[in-house]
Amino acid sequence: MVVLKTTRELSLMREACRISAGALKVAGEAVEPGVSTEEIDRIAYKYIKSQGAEPNFLNLYGFPATACISINDEVIHGIPSKKRILRQGDIVSIDLGAKLEGYNGDNAATFAVGDISDEAKRLIDTTRESLYKAIEAAVVGNKLGDIAWAVQGYCEERGYGVVREFTGHGIGKALHEDPSVPNYGKAGRGIRLLPGMTLAIEPMINQGTAAIKKLPDGWTIKTADGKLSAHFEHTVAITKDGPKILTLCD
Repeated sequence: MVVLKTTRELSLMREACRISAGALKVAGEAVEPGVSTEEIDRIAYKYIKSQGAEPNFLNLYGFPATACISINDEVIHGIPSKKRILRQGDIVSIDLGAKLEGYNGDNAATFAVGDISDEAKRLIDTTRESLYKAIEAAVVGNKLGDIAWAVQGYCEERGYGVVREFTGHGIGKALHEDPSVPNYGKAGRGIRLLPGMTLAIEPMINQGTAAIKKLPDGWTIKTADGKLSAHFEHTVAITKDGPKILTLCD
């Protein structure tokens, strides 16, 4: 069941999302060669707690950290570790969120570790732009498929693979609510977008094939062909005045 949020609920969500965005910002600022993913996770945890919120990924479904930190061919759900050291030329995706006053925020971005290849930069730029194309389609009266096609059409036209097995989602009191928000589909299909919907829209785009595989740790998802993957996400409110991105820094 899709839960429509009241004005008060959107105000509470905006605070949780503000903290989520701040945590992603400080985590991204820590990205540099020689830093461990565990250290980045610690920085994000410390920031969220300093704001009076809780990291909503920590222990969710048994996940052992504040942030999912995924390097190069890892699509999502990478587990932070002191043994995972960022190296010059890597790209790293950080996905995290905060919970405050019973409401959740969720966001993600892919960062360059020092100088990266033109191909990696193009993947990051395309994935980021596809998120904003999707947000542009998140208007009252459109269908969920319009969001999905905005991502799929933009990325596949440029030769990239769009992950099917994982999607965005509704968000509110629960981190994962209805509806699922896929990054592929047909325009004009699916449920109609209504004021008060809050969606975590998150393209996961691969440099090569869309196919993925899960590692033995039970969490980390990689590209099947070993090529790079990028991930961007915002929490967005559907309003009569257009889509509002909640996960923006002050």
